[in-house]
Amino acid sequence: MNRESIIRQLTETEGVFDFIVIGGGATGLGIALDAATRGYKTTLFEQSDFTKATSSRSTKLVHGGVRYLAQGNISLVLEALRERGILRKNAPHLVKDQRFLIPCYRWWEGPFYFCGLVVYDFMSGILRFGRSMCIGPKRSVKTIPNLRQKGLTAGVLYHDGLFDDSRLAVNMVRTAVDAGACVLNYMKVTDLLKEDGKVTGVVAQDRETGDTCRIKSHIVINATGVFADTILQMDTPGNRPMVRPSQGVHIVLDASFLASDYAIMIPKTPDGRVLFAVPWHDKVIVGTTDTLMKETLEEPVALEEEIQFILHTAGNYMTRAPRRTDVLSVFAGLRPLAAPRSEGKKTKEISRNHKIMCEKSGLISIIGGKWTTYRKMAQETLDFAIRRTHIPARNCVTESYPIHGSKPHPDFSDPLYVYGSDAGEIRELIASSPAMAEKLHPRYAYTAGEVTWIIRNEMPRRLEDILARRLRILFLDARAAMEMAPRVAEILAAELAKDDIWKENQLDAFKEAASAYILA
Repeated sequence: MNRESIIRQLTETEGVFDFIVIGGGATGLGIALDAATRGYKTTLFEQSDFTKATSSRSTKLVHGGVRYLAQGNISLVLEALRERGILRKNAPHLVKDQRFLIPCYRWWEGPFYFCGLVVYDFMSGILRFGRSMCIGPKRSVKTIPNLRQKGLTAGVLYHDGLFDDSRLAVNMVRTAVDAGACVLNYMKVTDLLKEDGKVTGVVAQDRETGDTCRIKSHIVINATGVFADTILQMDTPGNRPMVRPSQGVHIVLDASFLASDYAIMIPKTPDGRVLFAVPWHDKVIVGTTDTLMKETLEEPVALEEEIQFILHTAGNYMTRAPRRTDVLSVFAGLRPLAAPRSEGKKTKEISRNHKIMCEKSGLISIIGGKWTTYRKMAQETLDFAIRRTHIPARNCVTESYPIHGSKPHPDFSDPLYVYGSDAGEIRELIASSPAMAEKLHPRYAYTAGEVTWIIRNEMPRRLEDILARRLRILFLDARAAMEMAPRVAEILAAELAKDDIWKENQLDAFKEAASAYILA
């Protein structure tokens, strides 16, 4: 996981790569991991940090999609439930069973939702996380003490998965690198190489040094999510846009707003959306929204109406209603929905199924999908690509391939549990000196040793990479992240041998980025 050595490996590799994957989110990393573990010569380029955009800003759920079941999308639910079970088996240190409660305020809602969730359990088969049940209002309030009691008729309990999206992505990077892939962040694809109208590789620029390289491959796969149209335009200028970005916003509150390790799921808000309040890393994530956007931004910003919607809706179900001043962090992400055929279709009505396309040039693109099904999407994309080339077919092995760090029966109360089998190395480094044991914030367990290990092993290149996508503190408590930033910047600068000017530039850039996570 040393960036310089991976770049040398990339430039010194003889011959043509089998696959170049563009995009370091869930889909792109899944494809690179699948290709490398099949034994193909693979490289992946990400223009920013891994999961910088959509894939770090999810609701943190590995789920079959209860609402997709209500919409009648049985095939999507079956696939997602199966993949949920596979992901928990392959990354048990990052995926855990999360219990949910659906509060019911009409007499018919209890039996209605319970019947639906019995079907949901049945569809999970042997990969089921737990059994659903219907409980009375008194037990519902005992389960989640902050639940609004007035009018409560019942509660329905069910099970789904909870995970850490960016931490899983980093472990996927390490898995792919261990299997021989060249995986690089801050390497931007600026053009496509072509011969006789066919895509034969890419031109990539190192965003740190400005150096460019021309890398050839048999197949180029565009897995850039909401930025897919940018690559499609490189291939065919003037192409019809294929992505409809839909913004989802979440707010983060103190754990006391649930006072429970159960999550709340509101299956239908007044405008037909779904709302979750989920315990995550000793905080509560509440969301999401579904707002059609005209622009695709690398740093989307929550709209005021989205924030108000979440606060108001959550307040309808909690005895202690959250206010703006209670919000520890707010983050927005853009979903890459495949464009519908008809205009004016609401985003919540657009299918979450993914779409795989092959252009006349041979460029392959995948659009849509979700974290839960990343592995299956990667398998389908590679199988699709192999059928259209002369590359020898090889079987997919990711269904039973452990993700780096995989550790059975993890202790989820351990602050280092997200590192899985790597946690021992971090503890040794922390114990090696008083400087490494230094706490970075009085309210949190993060240490200088943990950050040092991350820099040496997980390829962060900027201050934001550490605070947002390795430690996750920017998503949990934006003000605390800003307070930690100077010390973390010192450690990063020392480890990367950067000067004070670089360090100050990193602090300025992080403060600007973090300001979008704080509500005025």
